[in-house]
Amino acid sequence: MKVPENAVVQINVINDDGAIHDIAVPAFGAQSDQIIGKGASTAIVFRATKSGTFEYLCTLPGHKAAGMFGKLIVGEPQEPVESTALDISQDPTAVGEPVGKRAPKKITLDLETTEVEGRLATGSTYKYWTFNNKVPGPFVRIRVGDTVTVNVTNAKEATHIHSVDFHAVTGPGGGAAVTQVAPGQTKSFTFKAMHPGLFVYHCATPMVAQHITNGMYGMILVEPEGGLSKVDREFYVMQGELYTAQKHGSQGLQEFSLEKLLDENPDHLMFNGSMDALSTKYKLEATVGETVRIFFGVGGPNLTSSFHVIGEVFDKVYDQASLTSPPLTDVQTTLVPPGGATMVEFKVDVPGNYILVDHALSRVEKGLSGILSVTGKEDYTIFHSTEKIDHSSGH
Repeated sequence: MKVPENAVVQINVINDDGAIHDIAVPAFGAQSDQIIGKGASTAIVFRATKSGTFEYLCTLPGHKAAGMFGKLIVGEPQEPVESTALDISQDPTAVGEPVGKRAPKKITLDLETTEVEGRLATGSTYKYWTFNNKVPGPFVRIRVGDTVTVNVTNAKEATHIHSVDFHAVTGPGGGAAVTQVAPGQTKSFTFKAMHPGLFVYHCATPMVAQHITNGMYGMILVEPEGGLSKVDREFYVMQGELYTAQKHGSQGLQEFSLEKLLDENPDHLMFNGSMDALSTKYKLEATVGETVRIFFGVGGPNLTSSFHVIGEVFDKVYDQASLTSPPLTDVQTTLVPPGGATMVEFKVDVPGNYILVDHALSRVEKGLSGILSVTGKEDYTIFHSTEKIDHSSGH
């Protein structure tokens, strides 16, 4: 939709599905009344007093996420300059190789802590603090009994001290007590993996919550002796939160807000570092009949996740990421606290898109969703309808 600058604009909306809708152009303070019932209509009128590209949308909860938004171009805005910001979002398929039945061995893990301007969403960036330029950091995969030497190097361009605390480590600070690393320096420690499980690691330099929210978290999988059972697909997913001075959806560089962090009121919530990491940037894909395993963790630093895949039931949930306890079975939603993790497994039986969410569903409006795309033959004995899929359903 394109109009001249300073034009009087009228946008008419006709309800075609009978649900409640409205329309708004927040940049110009224009918002309609709500309409309900098929054939109902409304309109907004405003003057487009400034040039640029602006958003119009339905403001009902979940409707923007379902696709009810668009662009209003006023005048002749300058072409956006392609962002040079780093892509910090983590590939969910980067899960390493299963350990299988190998014997314990010595492993070296190199971590670099960096401070980079990274892409948050289309048109917006954030000054992330990272392990190895990704959020979350690398997925570390070892087995119980391995001896691991960790080398932490803080990039010389950094302006803060950084460190690492592995929840899988038995020792002072999980390693953080000996890895408070100044810019341009390296510090190391060695530990033995004594407990199987899926564990979070994070920076533990004061103010710890600030380092974590800025992106300094990841996971380490310590497989039990003999390894994990074989599955068809494995994915690495972590939930994070950003506290910014600007509201969600703002353009440009988003600045950190200490006040909002202390109030535990994030403006942005995401899987794997950015707003669209698991919906646009990377694809989680599977085929009907395959078994999917998700390594899921919460970086935090504050919010507990009610992890859920819409349209699926978890066949197995390894509660609190304990790999030596019997898994829970037939679970709809599982709670994961900040600094915690879980491992879930389920067989996909029906083709379609399955949405990963925190079932505190208001968080979808702040960016927290991903898509698992399943292809293959339909089984009408499991699910069948002659109705068209309604993508505005929010599911």
